Amino acid sequence: MDVLPKIQALRDELNLHNYNYYVLDNPTISDYEFDLKLKELQDLEAQHPEYFDENSPTQRVGGTITKNFETVKHEYRMYSLDNSYSKEDLLDWERRAQKILGDVPLEYTCELKYDGASISISYENGKLKRAVTRGDGFQGDDVTNNIKTIKAVPIKLKGDFPEKFDIRGEIILPFAGFEKMNQELIEIGETPYANPRNTASGSLKLQDSAEVAKRPLDCLLYSLIGNNLHITSHFEGLEKARQWGFKVPKQSHLAKNMNEVLDFIDYWDKHRHEMPYETDGVVVKINNLHLQDELGYTAKSPRWAIAYKFKAEQVSTKLNSISYQVGRTGAITPVANLMPVQLAGTVVKRASLHNADQIEKLDIRIGDEVFVEKGGEIIPKIIGVDFSKRPSHSEPTKYITHCPECQTELERKEGEANHYCPNFYGCPPQIIGRIQHFITRKAMDIEGLGGETVALLFNNGLVTNFADLYELKKEQIIPLERMAEKSADNMIKGIQKSKEIPFERVLYALGIRYVGETVAKKLAKHYKSIDAIASASLMDLILVDEIGEKIAQSVIEFFDNQENRLIIERLKQHGVQLEVSASNDTAVSDTLSGKTFVVSGVFEKFSRDDLKKAIEDNGGKVGSSISAKTHFVVAGDNMGPAKLEKAKQLNIPIISENDFIEMING
Repeated sequence: MDVLPKIQALRDELNLHNYNYYVLDNPTISDYEFDLKLKELQDLEAQHPEYFDENSPTQRVGGTITKNFETVKHEYRMYSLDNSYSKEDLLDWERRAQKILGDVPLEYTCELKYDGASISISYENGKLKRAVTRGDGFQGDDVTNNIKTIKAVPIKLKGDFPEKFDIRGEIILPFAGFEKMNQELIEIGETPYANPRNTASGSLKLQDSAEVAKRPLDCLLYSLIGNNLHITSHFEGLEKARQWGFKVPKQSHLAKNMNEVLDFIDYWDKHRHEMPYETDGVVVKINNLHLQDELGYTAKSPRWAIAYKFKAEQVSTKLNSISYQVGRTGAITPVANLMPVQLAGTVVKRASLHNADQIEKLDIRIGDEVFVEKGGEIIPKIIGVDFSKRPSHSEPTKYITHCPECQTELERKEGEANHYCPNFYGCPPQIIGRIQHFITRKAMDIEGLGGETVALLFNNGLVTNFADLYELKKEQIIPLERMAEKSADNMIKGIQKSKEIPFERVLYALGIRYVGETVAKKLAKHYKSIDAIASASLMDLILVDEIGEKIAQSVIEFFDNQENRLIIERLKQHGVQLEVSASNDTAVSDTLSGKTFVVSGVFEKFSRDDLKKAIEDNGGKVGSSISAKTHFVVAGDNMGPAKLEKAKQLNIPIISENDFIEMING
């Protein structure tokens, strides 16, 4: 007799019980009965290995070991949200949206902002295919085996789900589970975990999925991503996700106007501590998906969503001392060393004092009782002094005049808030910081080499700049502290592999002041090679899209420096990508060179993203809003009325999708 029907029936039944217990919070059988059925299924699967299924409920107990988590590129970028801290910020955000969209009525989806680890989970044909951490938004770590152990995450969907889509959410650790874990650690004499958020995030990178399975993690989903999802609004997407088996928080609310949004925020500001998880604010999203498309994105965030952060928690503690840190650009940051104090779930021992002006403005002195809060409940900062408790013998703080690391006299340029150490090439923290920046994931992404190891290499005289990395030998690395043959091999392999990193990221890795990721992409796309950038004049650089005088001057100063030029020559000799390679250059033609396009509406032959890519691949620029600098508006169905009106006012040609295709085909 074929036992497959019995195995399948048990799998379906156990999946349903998991859903009832972990998603609906409505168990229909006892834990004992569940365990008996799970044991029966495990025995049947062991007797019939030919019927193995990676999506079986028995696989949720973990046991898979992941030594190295594969880095995976997100099919759809994971953006961060702009933050707001007042109702005025929200009203300003609404006004900016209305300015782009015109006088259309707006509805909003309001969701509680949970404090956990962001995750993107891909489903194909109703089955969990892959789970990837947020990472830098462009790529993250594949943690599929660990995510499968979380019972609230469906392995198999039900209902009328799309063939392929991603769903975004937050992996969180409920307070009760966190306290239980800490109690167990205390009982065996171990140090308890600091806070639920960091513990949840760290759990995703445990190598043994069986250990992850033991942790009471939960997963709250909040956003569907993909093509042909057949939904018209964000709130509808949440409802659909619930029907397919996802755990979507019931607190989500559809607000008809901004007043209802503010009511939702007021309610949860008072009641958030009743929730079983950490929540630090409310996420507000324009509900209509077509309007979301019209608004689009900035370099970092969607224009159609914003996070309202609840007022930060505040405590007072004693300021024991002030130390000074030197960053990779030479900027000096004063740091307050505090009497340890509990704040928003973590023990705070240090806080940034920002700069000399801030110290003077608040009149902060050693020995003071100071008020500390977490800005956005993440970074601690001192916001004031309790003058009633100031010691009678206290003296005003004198800001340092010389670098704490190399003793060079500090400089402060007119109009700048920070003091700087000008010893750019001789100050150890600056040298180490530049190399640490060079190896980061967004830059050269060198596996096997971390920040502490960079400091170790520098302190042992093996590297003094990032070109030295490419001359490291295995026999030099092995004698170092905490190094072994395998570690040395991995480091050398990671350094060699970094030679494949495309030019735009190498340019960012060089650490030119004010040249972040976006500026590096603009410069790489415009000039195509490091030599072309190095020989550009100040005016040439200023004429590049979105490059201002401050950035241009910084680029000129970088390439005027003989030591920087020598380092670049050495990088060339080692085969680092210092020009746009043919495989990375997506340019098809320069047909649209010098032309700026704004895209609006829904299209038949292109997705909006593909249409924008076609514009850029043919030499054009995509604008986010219509202005006198716009040359054409590519209009599809349901074009935004505000954009249509603006285009007519400025006499900007409105072309169709077919007109655009004819244009790029010559």
